Amino acid sequence: MSHIRRDVMKKTLVNGARFDGRAMDEFRPIEIQRGAITTAEGSAIAKIGDTKVLAAIKFDVVKPFNDRPEEGVLTTNAELLPAASPSFEPGPPNEYSIELARVVDRAIRSTECIDTKSFFIEPEKALGLYIDLYVLNHDGNFTDAATLAATAALMDTKVPKVENNKIVRGSVDRMLNPSRLAVSTTMIKVGDYWLLDPSRDEEKVLESTITIATTDDKVCAVQKGKGALTKTEFLDLIDIAFKRGKDIRGILKG
Repeated sequence: MSHIRRDVMKKTLVNGARFDGRAMDEFRPIEIQRGAITTAEGSAIAKIGDTKVLAAIKFDVVKPFNDRPEEGVLTTNAELLPAASPSFEPGPPNEYSIELARVVDRAIRSTECIDTKSFFIEPEKALGLYIDLYVLNHDGNFTDAATLAATAALMDTKVPKVENNKIVRGSVDRMLNPSRLAVSTTMIKVGDYWLLDPSRDEEKVLESTITIATTDDKVCAVQKGKGALTKTEFLDLIDIAFKRGKDIRGILKG
């Protein structure tokens, strides 16, 4: 069936059309809901088409890493909920959830958008910021939806007050206000064509895949998956990532 689906899709792409009518470099409709969880320090739900991801942020007092004793800690976790897709199974994190967490974590960390030095409390005590990602519905490209949800949640995040080395839950010391906004663009290759924001059906027949995370002025993370690409293709895809990244940041700021 996958071979039949790939052949049909290639014939459609030759005519310049995708199954859902989008252009090759076009995202599905994007929606963002901030403050989705009132008990979290920050949260957001991001939808790309029918793919939906929740990001929730919490703080805790932790011991800093030995190589950065005067900085706070940033940690990202991801969970693919079984109800989101028939292909997701219950149990410990699998390779896909681990990869998702690492891609989003790398994108945010590389932007240096969070001043982790401001999380320092006293020797061996600092704030730890935890980003928890939950794929609520999977219809393709949950990576870009997760990065979008995480960035939107950071924009919604309120840093709590700390008294006697303990967090005062429900209090607000300041807004986090990330200095840069990381977004990612995932593209797959089917035949001779690169498709932005692949649907679930398109992902089933991909031959190559790449995710490029950007800020306004730099590439902050690249995750190469299955398949290969040429140098020319890579540079072209970076151009697309910057172009569509600008569009998404406009939605985030809107």
